[in-house]
Amino acid sequence: MKHEDLEDKLKTAKVDLQRRLSAIDADLGTALDPDSEDRVTQLENDQVLSEMRREAGAQIRLIDAALERLKHGMFGRCVTCLAPIETARLDAIPYTPYCATCARLADERRSS
Repeated sequence: MKHEDLEDKLKTAKVDLQRRLSAIDADLGTALDPDSEDRVTQLENDQVLSEMRREAGAQIRLIDAALERLKHGMFGRCVTCLAPIETARLDAIPYTPYCATCARLADERRSS
């Protein structure tokens, strides 16, 4: 994929995530329902939305980092071992900073 196409794909994904964040923020900003049963449901929904917000924010940071790597000619290289990241992996997660091996090792470290 060409540099411009990659940049467009990453920027489009970032804009989509920013829109999602705006919608989540709007929903989280609504007042709690005075009915206690509805309030419990709303609080549970707010917890889910907060987690979605955290995930979207993390993805935006990964996209920003990928755009920086693209700008500096390091896009497509693992930030840990500098090996080329597998094409299928980049197609699935274009902002991934890790090759499959380093991603698996990072997951294992987090799990233990």
